[in-house]
Amino acid sequence: MSATPRLLVVEDEAPQREALVAMLQRLWPAAEDVDVCEDGLSALECIDARMPDVAFLDIRLPGMSGLEVARALQDSSHIVFTTAYDEYAVRAFETGAVDYLLKPVNEQRLSLAIERLKSRLASPPADIATVLAGLHQHLQARRGSEALRWITASVGDTVKMFPVEDVLFFQAQEKYTRVVTATDEAIIRMSLKELLAGLDRDEFWQVHRSVIVRASAVDRVRRDELGRYGLRLRGCEEVLPVSQAFQHRFRGM
Repeated sequence: MSATPRLLVVEDEAPQREALVAMLQRLWPAAEDVDVCEDGLSALECIDARMPDVAFLDIRLPGMSGLEVARALQDSSHIVFTTAYDEYAVRAFETGAVDYLLKPVNEQRLSLAIERLKSRLASPPADIATVLAGLHQHLQARRGSEALRWITASVGDTVKMFPVEDVLFFQAQEKYTRVVTATDEAIIRMSLKELLAGLDRDEFWQVHRSVIVRASAVDRVRRDELGRYGLRLRGCEEVLPVSQAFQHRFRGM
C-alpha cells in the first residue's frame, strides 16, 4: 500500500462535499490524492481510471446509489458510507466490515474513521456483501411509501396517465424525457434524476447517462464489432445504448 493513499469522495450536495474534502485534507495530510465526484456515474468512471484505495460514498446519489457504486468496486477499495439516516439504518454496519459517517460529518467522528482506515489499509478490503444486503433491505422498506406510481404527460390538449409498471424505458432528450411503453409514448418535463428518486431501483436500472430501462423487460444485450453494447427490450424494437460504466449489471446474463 502506498504511503499516500488515493481517496474518492462521492457526494451530490456541494456544501457537504466541500466540507468533507476540507476535513480529510486537514486530518489526513498524507492522503494528498483526493478525487471528487457528484454522482454515481462519474464515480464509476473515476474508479475505472484511478482505482482509489478508499471511497467515501453517500448512500443516496443521483443516477445510481452509493450501494450500487460499492457493488461495482468489487471489494477493490475500502469503503466508508455517509448517511443522513437514523440509527436503525446504521445497524447494517455492525459487522465492522465497513465504516459509516452520519451527516453532517463532524471532525471527531471522521478522525476515528481515518484511524480505522489506516489500520485496515495493510489488508485487502473486506467482503461487504452482507452489509450491502442489509442496507438495501432497509432502504427498500423506507422507499415503499415514496415510490412513483403514475407518469402524467401532456399531449396537446390531452393528459395521458401511464402506470409506472407499463413503462419499458425512459430516455433523456435535451430538456425533456421520453416515456415509452409497449403501445405508446410521450414526453414529460421531469428529468432522469428526478425520476430515479421515485423509481424502484431493483426494477428500473440506469444503463446509460440518458437511459433508464425496466430490468424485467430486458431481452438481450449485445456487443458490436467496435465493442459498444446495445440493449433490446421485450416489446420494443429499439436498440438502447449501454455505457461502459453500467456494463457490470449484465455480467453473467
